[in-house]
Amino acid sequence: MFDYVTPKLTRGEDFGYDGVIGPTHWGERYRECAGKHQSPININVLRVKQVSLPDIAFVGFDDSIDGVHVSNNGHTVLIEVENEPHPRVRGGPLEGDYVFSQMHFHWGDNDTFGSEDKINHRSFPMELHMVFFKEEYNNVKEAVLHPDGLTVLAFFYELDRHQHPAYDDITSALLNVTEPHTTVVMNNPFSFLNILPYDLRRYFTYRGSLTTPPCSEVVIWLDFEQPIRLAHDQIEVFRELKSAHGKITHNFRPIQPIGDRVVFYNIDSNYFSYNEIEDPDDQTPATTKSSRRNHRRNSSFLNTPQGSILVLTLTILSYL
Repeated sequence: MFDYVTPKLTRGEDFGYDGVIGPTHWGERYRECAGKHQSPININVLRVKQVSLPDIAFVGFDDSIDGVHVSNNGHTVLIEVENEPHPRVRGGPLEGDYVFSQMHFHWGDNDTFGSEDKINHRSFPMELHMVFFKEEYNNVKEAVLHPDGLTVLAFFYELDRHQHPAYDDITSALLNVTEPHTTVVMNNPFSFLNILPYDLRRYFTYRGSLTTPPCSEVVIWLDFEQPIRLAHDQIEVFRELKSAHGKITHNFRPIQPIGDRVVFYNIDSNYFSYNEIEDPDDQTPATTKSSRRNHRRNSSFLNTPQGSILVLTLTILSYL
């Protein structure tokens, strides 16, 4: 996860992804980058601990937000919200409210890799990180001084043959920020919920760190299981962005040892919605995401221990 927030915790020229400023050298300058609870990690789904956590409240995620800034900071795409109040999250493994700071992306130079965390050593072509700070700490600079200071909602991307229409405004903005240190404001209101997958109940969670210097071990990670599906051409727009040294072809940190940490898997025993993606060829009248969520099916079988085992088994098989 990039810590490009205001104020910046490191200068852009202090680190990179190749050579003497690459990840293998970060620990020489930033001691915590050589810590024992670093991110990203590989999540082995056979070794996760299944839990049922309280529902997460996604406050303001379905609002139409004006004044959304899209920037190329020379390392990634950064999306920030100007107007208050900012979206926030609570519940799940979190104690207290966490306020949105920024979101950004990680990718590789082709569709076979690019994500930071991996599932069963599987990499995805791109990953979204939504960064939040704990409200009681007031800002990111203060939050990184506390072990529960930040949470990151992480989402993987998979390829789809269809364009994802909610990403049109983002990719259009990227065409105007191909050069480093450039910023534009989105023309249209922006809704967080529209760019996310439908299933926000099933996720992996663990304690980790920022994935760039200073690598502070202050992050509660939530890696959502259902990927976001984008067309190849939409992901390719990200690869056209430039740094001071040419195109940004890869901006992800290598996998770090998991050590003594436990990864928890939150399972929604009331509803099984894995890979529930709208079929663009379906002629059925569309409904809003909120109405779809309000009308989710309840399965009595999935409320049983046998049902929970079935869901976890299907999850494991999907990554084999």
